[in-house]
Amino acid sequence: MNQLSLFDVEELYEFPKDLLEYKEHFLSKEEADLLKDQLLTTAPWEQRTQKMYDKMVLTPRLTAWYGDAKTYDLEKNKKPTNAWTPELLALKERIEREFGCRFNGVLLNLYRNNNDSVAWHRDKESRYGKRPVIASISLGQTRNFDFRKKDYHSSKYSLPLPHGSLLIMKGDLQEHWEHRIAKSAIPMRERINLTFRLLNDYV
Repeated sequence: MNQLSLFDVEELYEFPKDLLEYKEHFLSKEEADLLKDQLLTTAPWEQRTQKMYDKMVLTPRLTAWYGDAKTYDLEKNKKPTNAWTPELLALKERIEREFGCRFNGVLLNLYRNNNDSVAWHRDKESRYGKRPVIASISLGQTRNFDFRKKDYHSSKYSLPLPHGSLLIMKGDLQEHWEHRIAKSAIPMRERINLTFRLLNDYV
């Protein structure tokens, strides 16, 4: 797998800015440390189940959902939305101001160690709209964010996402590319990923 620095001049043709934007130090170390410690101890983390190969299995990570005061339908299971905390709301509004986008919820993923992961997938559902914008903040352990072409899996890249970094996925990225966080043979500490989204079918 190619180790990719997304916005080196040589690589711009692979991921132009109409698909991805990346800021390695979007949050200062102090901001990122404070938010990570707060979310680790206060977020209502839970382990969900999902269907794989006709069997229900536990997802290899913990999740929590915050957003506008409605409900969400994550994998067809309606749950009450946790109200925005002041810190998450301020972070949402900061991203919206700087990048001209809008969100009404954030999905938190907690990767507890190197055994936690998320499989290859695309965030391509009708509730996200045709060309969704998803802003992803990483806190804690640096993990590789892998990309591969949907129809050409040998075209594969890996971007390390360090503490405090921001990656924005947009345009046709979800149409043509899949992404994942793989398990690792190397021991790792906790990583929290915040993915700010705009859901169109809030009820």
